Amino acid sequence: MNIETDSTDDVYEEALETTEETEKKPGFFRFLLDLLETLALAAVLYLGINAVSARIRVDGSSMEPTLRTGEYVIVSKLAYKLGSPRIGDVVVFRYPRNPSQEYIKRIIGLPGDQVKITRGRVYVNGEMLDEPYLAYPPSYQGNWSVSDSQLFVLGDNRNNSSDSHNWGMVPMENVIGKAVLIYWPPANWGKINEKPHKVRAAYPYP
Repeated sequence: MNIETDSTDDVYEEALETTEETEKKPGFFRFLLDLLETLALAAVLYLGINAVSARIRVDGSSMEPTLRTGEYVIVSKLAYKLGSPRIGDVVVFRYPRNPSQEYIKRIIGLPGDQVKITRGRVYVNGEMLDEPYLAYPPSYQGNWSVSDSQLFVLGDNRNNSSDSHNWGMVPMENVIGKAVLIYWPPANWGKINEKPHKVRAAYPYP
């Protein structure tokens, strides 16, 4: 009489395959969970970074020689939530006449200040500003009173800049933040107010 039985090898192979399948499933789910955790962390970091800072690309020559077209700048959105604006700060703001556009300029006058430009010199409340970041002085002149909750801003390229001297003040509510660092290209890396580009000529003051 013949009796059919499973061989020992067949039983071992079947058990091995079952074990491998069981191990593969937890391994895949572990990988998927790790991936989801990584994506969630990346999203939290992205949102957190965007909440406190912005990155902008300089487009135009109005801030030369301090900033040049094509440079990328980090902007602190917390600067004026934790502190107050100061004369000399470089700020990014929504253009008052078209808030969809963003401008970058330097603060020259604060609320309540009297700004006067004459003979290539800038005076705030009767005191002349020391502006080593300029290549050339302004060729225009005028007097401006800065109202409450507003700023008077100028580009460092004074004679080729659309700014407060021709379209008025910037409401503080339009300010996005303070430009603090050039991060691209690497050769220009540095804090904006500490490492301005070399001026191209001495001030030709009369």
